[in-house]
Parts: sequence; structure tokens; C-alpha cells
Amino acid sequence: MLKKIKPKSEFSRNVLTLMTGTTIAQAIPIAISPILTRLYTPEDFGVFALFLAITGVFSVVASGRYELALMLPRKEEDAINIFALGLVILFILSLLLLLFIVILHPYIVNMVNNNLIGYWLYFVPVAFLFIGLFNLLSYYNNRIKHYSDIANATIVKSVVLAVLQVGIGLFKAGPGGLISGQIISSLFANMRLLKNIIKNKMLLSKISKIKMITLAKQYKDFPKYQAPHAMLNTFSAQLPVYLFTPFFGLHVVGLYALSTRIVFAPMMILSGASAKVYNQKVTQLYHEKGDAYGFTVRLLKSFVKKIIIPFSIIVIFAPNIFGFIFGEEWREAGVYTQILSPWLFLNVIVSVIAFIPSLTNMQKKALWVSFVYTLVISVAIFMGMHYNSLYLSLTLYSLFASCILLYNLRWMLNKLKGTP
Repeated sequence: MLKKIKPKSEFSRNVLTLMTGTTIAQAIPIAISPILTRLYTPEDFGVFALFLAITGVFSVVASGRYELALMLPRKEEDAINIFALGLVILFILSLLLLLFIVILHPYIVNMVNNNLIGYWLYFVPVAFLFIGLFNLLSYYNNRIKHYSDIANATIVKSVVLAVLQVGIGLFKAGPGGLISGQIISSLFANMRLLKNIIKNKMLLSKISKIKMITLAKQYKDFPKYQAPHAMLNTFSAQLPVYLFTPFFGLHVVGLYALSTRIVFAPMMILSGASAKVYNQKVTQLYHEKGDAYGFTVRLLKSFVKKIIIPFSIIVIFAPNIFGFIFGEEWREAGVYTQILSPWLFLNVIVSVIAFIPSLTNMQKKALWVSFVYTLVISVAIFMGMHYNSLYLSLTLYSLFASCILLYNLRWMLNKLKGTP
């Protein structure tokens, strides 16, 4: 019976492996969310969201985006040298970020108009280091097809996160429980993935400074275009958190953070697993002159069919779901989810094929699209803030962002198809 239901294609089996691990990992935070919303206030979640937003905008470039290049070399010797290069960049940037925060700490606190984040700013470089390392390790393990290890690492991270956030939350420690759980859980996940690299002594011996410099030049488009592109993407995604904090307060930020987290978490289970395996498969097809476009279209159609029904149910009943599960204090977060639903849906879809610009050497265009995206949604949010209307900000943000995402989807598919 098990053999009959087991996926026949290698791609489907790999997606299932990652999806199983990711499903368990994502299910744990979702399962404990009703507990967390009763241990922590919306203001606590607001501080946590701001911490993640500040960390996130830096961590996406933690290794110069060279982790994306790990999928491209044919030789394992080149791949391990790219990994080493990313690691060197990661440690250097961690130290620079620490220095930056120490020097500019008062100005950062004043800019976000919130003193509660002040103490936790000093932990941003630590979170930055662990997130960057996890990205490098995940991509390298993805290259060597250790999908089960990636799945196990995400589960370990989720379990440690849940235990710490609930355990510390029982002592009413404020946002400290949420933030410390995030940092320590990343450390455990990294330890789980690192073993596949350090055990291969022969491969490690091939790391050389000259080779790293050569590969850094060969794949220079990643830090040149992908790094600012990734920062713009992350900045634009977190823009509501940055702007809502000083204008509408941490209470609103906490509600907004939960509204997006609860929807993104289950939807990203399938998209994240599909994207990891898609990157490997589409790279192979592209290099072998296969039908990368047809494969991508079929994948997206299948993906939409899988998520459209659960997504629609969540959106339609969002306020009631949030009020019943998380407490009446969080009902408003469901309203935010309904307003943001077009953007949420398209964001999940586009994330599956976000590797295409890297594969087709179109990082420069992706950067410009990201710049326009950031500019457009900034205008949208400020228009709502000008009229002192949170709902208007969210509505315009969702509408304008959705239009740019649709354009993004179209040009990436056309590039694979070979049309302008």
C-alpha cells in the first residue's frame, strides 16, 4: 500500500521529503500560537516583529548572496570554495554590523520611535550570523540532495523555538522570550546541518584562497545585483513594520505580524519545499536545454490548485478564526489578513520561482523591478498614513504590490520561454 501512494518521480519524492519536515516544523509554531498570544501581548509581538524586520533586511545579504551560486558549479570543489567564501563574508559583515549598532544605537532607537527595541538591538548581529549560516548550510545541503537533513534541521529549530518561547513566556519576560527563542533555535538547526560538511575532510582540504577569489569574480553578479535586490525585497516586505511602528504603534505592528505569519506559515510549507527542489531541477533542465518553461508552468498550475481552497477558507473566515483561536484581542488581525489577501497569495506563488533571475543571469532587471516595487508600495503606505488611515494604507499596499508581483511573474516566465 505504501509503495502505491509513494510518489514515483524523484522531484515529487524530494518535495515530499522537504514538505514533510517543513510541515512539522511550521505546524509547531502554529499550534503553540494560541498559547503565545495569551502569554505575550500584541506589543510584545510588535517588538519581536521589529527585531525580525531589522535583522531580516541585513541577513539576506549575510554571505553576499553567494549561497545562491552554490547550485551552479558542476564541480564539488568549486561549490565548497563558494561556501567558504560565503562564510568569510558572513563573519566580516557580522563584526561590521555589531560596530554599526554600537555606534548608531541611539539614532536607530530614535528613528523607530521606540525604546523597547533598544536593548535587543545588540542581539541583531548574533541573529544575523546564525541566519546567514543557516542559509549557506541549507543551500549546500540542497546541492548535495540531503533533503532529509534539511527537513530534520527545520524540525529541530521549530521544536527548540517552541519550547523556549513558551517556557520563557510563562515567566512574563516580555518580548525577550520570543527573541531569545528565535536566536537559540537557529543555533541548534545550524549544528544539525553542519555535520554534512565537516565530515568530508578531503573536500574541505580543497578550499583555497586563490580559488575563492577566482569564484568570487566569476559569480560577482550575485553580490552586485542579487544583494541589493534581496535587501530591497526584504525592506519592502518589512516596510509596514518599519512605518507602522512610529506612526500607529507596536500594538498595530503586533496584529499585523500575526496576521501575515498565520497565513504565510501554512502556505509557505508547500512553496518553500517546492522552491528548493525546483531550483535544482530547473537548473538541470536549463543547462541541458530541456523544457524549463513547460516544467515551470506545470509546477505553478499544480501549486495553485493545492493552495487555492485552504487559502480562500482562511481569508473568508479570518476575523472569526483569529478571534476564536487567539483571543478576541487578536480579531482585528483577521481583518488585516482579508485586506492583504491578494498580495499574500501572489507573494507565495512568485516565491516558488524566484530563482529564475539567478539562473538566467537577469539579476540586474530583477534589481530594477524590486526598486520600483519598493517605491510603489512606499507611496501606497504613505498615502494611507497621510489620511491617518491604517485600512487605507493596507488596502493600497495590497493592491499596488499585487500589480508588481503579477508583472514579476510574467517577465520571469517569458525569460524561460525565450520571449521578451
